[in-house]
Amino acid sequence: MKTPSLETGISAVVSGTLTTVDHQKISFQHFKNGCQAVIIIAHGYYNSKQCVVLQQLAKALGGEYDIFMFDFRGHGKSSGLFTWTSREGNDLRAILDFITPQYPKIGLIAFSVGASININVLADDKRVDSLICVSAPSNMARIDYRFWAIDLKNDAVYTLFNPTGRIGKGVRPGPFWLAKERPIDNIGKITIPIMFIHGSRDWVIRQWHSEALYQKAGGIKKIIFIKNGPHAEYLMRDYPRQFVTEVKNWFLDTL
Repeated sequence: MKTPSLETGISAVVSGTLTTVDHQKISFQHFKNGCQAVIIIAHGYYNSKQCVVLQQLAKALGGEYDIFMFDFRGHGKSSGLFTWTSREGNDLRAILDFITPQYPKIGLIAFSVGASININVLADDKRVDSLICVSAPSNMARIDYRFWAIDLKNDAVYTLFNPTGRIGKGVRPGPFWLAKERPIDNIGKITIPIMFIHGSRDWVIRQWHSEALYQKAGGIKKIIFIKNGPHAEYLMRDYPRQFVTEVKNWFLDTL
């Protein structure tokens, strides 16, 4: 683990790696603001903790919380190959092993496939106090990637040609045929407060996924649809004020 360093005079930023039970090295950034609660940010497919919009989200939440960001295996600076949710639960468990002794309250916001991983883990793991799932798939086998609905200017061009959009992007894909748990089967086992956020124009995971998860979730729950909103992390890019407000209000009420 590296020695803490000051960044912008606001946070002590600690970076390092954690080792999973199956020997993968998971890269992380820990923004220490002296808060009693921490928010873990879990990226989606093809993103990483260095993604510009996720760094902006960390900064927006950093006034009230410590922030912990990491790369799932096969992404960013973490080792290994991405197994399409089959083994990534080990990555999150390694994070929780590290974070839980440090904070009395833990919130988690997860995007897209990252949200799927988190739902499956938290069905049995009770160490998180509040959860936000953004563009979560209810079943990996039913992701309806609608290539004809892609907004070329805001999605393809931003990712492929915009210097800012390319930061923190990429994946090293692994075997896709391994057995996978279905979030729709696990969401009802989670007892903590859950909020679902989904864009009405999501071209990767249609909003019925969040609707189905919301219907099966128990306890305190909320669902937000952002009108004309795109997929996952792009919601933070296109609707930052609305997105951050919803996230802050939820954690204020539930942490």
